[in-house]
Amino acid sequence: MLSSLSLLFLAFCSWGLWQLLTYVRYRITTAHLKRIPGPPADAASFWFGHLKQFFARDGADFQRHVARDYGSVVKMSGFLGSPLLYVADPKALHTILIKEELTWHETPEFIATNSIVFGANALVSTLGAHHSRQRKLLNPVFSVNHMRHMLPLFYNVVYKLRTAIESRVGNSGEPRDIDMLGWMSRTALELIGQGGLGYSLDPLVQDTTNAYGKALKSLAPGLQSLRLYRKVTVITPKIVPAWLRRAVVGMFPRGTAVHTLKEIVDTMDFQSRAIYDAKKAAFYKGDAEVVKQISEGKDIMSILMRANALADAADRLSEEEVVAQMSILIFAGMDTTSNALSRILYLLAQHPEVQEKLRQELLSAGAADGIPYDELNRLPFLDSVCRETLRVYPPVTLLFRAATQDTILPLSEPIYTTDGTRMDEIPVVKGSQVMLGFLGCNTSKAVWGEDAHEWKPERWLSPFPSSVTEARIPGVYSNIMTFLGGKRACIGFKFSEMEMKVVLSVLLTKFTFALSDRPIVWNVAAVSYPSADTYSEKPEMPLRVGLYKGTQV
Repeated sequence: MLSSLSLLFLAFCSWGLWQLLTYVRYRITTAHLKRIPGPPADAASFWFGHLKQFFARDGADFQRHVARDYGSVVKMSGFLGSPLLYVADPKALHTILIKEELTWHETPEFIATNSIVFGANALVSTLGAHHSRQRKLLNPVFSVNHMRHMLPLFYNVVYKLRTAIESRVGNSGEPRDIDMLGWMSRTALELIGQGGLGYSLDPLVQDTTNAYGKALKSLAPGLQSLRLYRKVTVITPKIVPAWLRRAVVGMFPRGTAVHTLKEIVDTMDFQSRAIYDAKKAAFYKGDAEVVKQISEGKDIMSILMRANALADAADRLSEEEVVAQMSILIFAGMDTTSNALSRILYLLAQHPEVQEKLRQELLSAGAADGIPYDELNRLPFLDSVCRETLRVYPPVTLLFRAATQDTILPLSEPIYTTDGTRMDEIPVVKGSQVMLGFLGCNTSKAVWGEDAHEWKPERWLSPFPSSVTEARIPGVYSNIMTFLGGKRACIGFKFSEMEMKVVLSVLLTKFTFALSDRPIVWNVAAVSYPSADTYSEKPEMPLRVGLYKGTQV
């Protein structure tokens, strides 16, 4: 036992020495970055630099300050004051995500954290050929053609949502406060449950909380509370056995952030495996309904199981890989979309004239009656409201990338250092991490004009200015970075877009939405979320909801 502890202590000391030497070398080779404009160093923490401010729950204003006030590339202080670049320049982003994507990988902290939360074989935990093989099997289920087949399912689920909200408004139809984030989360969970797993996770008929949904909704705030300590997840798996790591985590008292996150991960894993095992067992028992569902089903899991069975041996996913995809697809499909929908409803409550204009478009088109996919996507103002919200308020404001070798970042426009030197490109050394500035790129005045920071849905009704088309923003969706770009772009963005449009089509033609007396605060997390009142961390968004009593014009 003593020998094992000695080896463990020696390993930590060796790792610490290596990290110190690496840090010293990095500070020397990145001295040129210090001259790039950014927030003042004296406002930074000694240990965490500006990251503590940036990722604080109330850090939204600081994030906007970084994104908007220093230019397309910003120098921040990272751990122990090391330079960290916030990159919003379109050409630099294109280089990182597409042109030199083999040079720029997900950071070790990102991969390690996702491996712990979702499993080592989840789509967000793998790199290179392994990741490409997984996407190859998953891509068909997110195609436009598949979305057309799934649209009736979406409408049926949202009709249940409409009935549930109507019962809570009451017969009088007078406005009352309803937590719309809660309902958006439950609806998104049921949509991804039926569309992703072929399994109902929330029938939307009772005021009950699904354990799976509760765990998924708590995941982003839980991860955020431990974000600055993720570096430990990179080293410990290499020197500490899994059973010991789990035992140590289990020793944290109930109520602490670590213990809470452990409970969330355990719930997600248990629920994913239970659903998969039940479906597999029923299939092998010859359950006619399950056999038919897997053979003909439109849900992601059925298609994945069917494609897996037909794929070449080298391309097949193991059972562990199939299960690993479930929680990440449900988390990504639920949290980002439900929070984006909540943001849209919040903005429509703030701008009643926009709400009414959108409502009349939806009423005129009969959008609540289940119109075809292509007709739904041709409603111009509905499309504009969705795109503008995703542009100005991306649910995920940034991701990190790490350079695997020394390289150069070219820039669309030159930047000027604090001593007046012009820089047309930025040398980057191996091991450097950069922040992909979604918000900075999405709201760049150089790209979108002087009103870039304003929420103006009507901007999408006119042709793009040349500055947008010439910027060649590498985002996979509509000249914005909200769904990322390149080979690791969000695989389900069409699913998310269709969900938002169906929910808005059905709800806005039945209900009105106004601000409640409780102020709404938007909190920084892996996915931004609303809460009521500044002191509360509980995800919720009460809005005053009433029956729409007008008539179609």
